[in-house]
Amino acid sequence: MPISTGDKLPDATLVRMGSEGSEEVQIGNLTAGRKVVIFAVPGAFTPTCHSAHVPSFIRTKEQFDAKGVDEVICVSVNDPFVMQAWGEATGASAAGITMLADAQSDFTKALGLDFDAPPAGLIGRSQRYAMLVEDGTIQVLNLEDNPGACETSAGEGLPEKM
Repeated sequence: MPISTGDKLPDATLVRMGSEGSEEVQIGNLTAGRKVVIFAVPGAFTPTCHSAHVPSFIRTKEQFDAKGVDEVICVSVNDPFVMQAWGEATGASAAGITMLADAQSDFTKALGLDFDAPPAGLIGRSQRYAMLVEDGTIQVLNLEDNPGACETSAGEGLPEKM
């Protein structure tokens, strides 16, 4: 059963590129005592993710900052090298968005938000969503019905619910 508003995030290990290479990040530690926005995409560099979803959070990053959000995080079932390159290519990293890899899909599966789309070459990927998390608990969850759509989960849809 997929996670929903009011649930605690499952703890999982994500990966990011640091100054000395890849480093593990515990999602529980990252969200403890903090107000965090997490959005997930089916895949780095895929059309909707690249041209709509990430840009929507770059456009709204200052709105989140103004509402006291400590960090905006993008999660994708990709490796940390791809996430680093994608953050640089889109300008997300320069905008202050943290790019985290769910390389083994552990976090995505624990959320119950994984899916497969073999015709598109997407196996074990994340559904598209955006959530507000406070101290590890989901306050708002905007989940898309279709992984090719970016409406409910776009950056513009979250600040109005905060």
